[in-house]
Amino acid sequence: MSIAWFNHTDITTAVIAAPSEIEDALVATCLAAAAQGDTAAYYDLGVAFSTGSHGATCDLIEAHKWFNLGAVAGHEEAAMCRADIADEVTAREIAEAQRRAREWLSTTTRRAA
Repeated sequence: MSIAWFNHTDITTAVIAAPSEIEDALVATCLAAAAQGDTAAYYDLGVAFSTGSHGATCDLIEAHKWFNLGAVAGHEEAAMCRADIADEVTAREIAEAQRRAREWLSTTTRRAA
């Protein structure tokens, strides 16, 4: 067991858990923050999916989706990473990533309304 500190959007929490639980919790924390429109969370999720870290499997379509959401929201690093991912995937995969991004926005917008 180890202690992980989560510091996301002005909330710091200490959690005692196994490393795999911490990794899963990091992705869950980022997903919750992303649902609130947190651009840093978009970027963090893009990193997790592009590298297969923090309990996420390596999925370049998901990575592009999250980097795209971050880029559209003004996150400069996300825009650069989105361009890097675009060089590694097909046009069809980019279209799928964009579809998923639109679906995410549609779903989170409906929940907020």
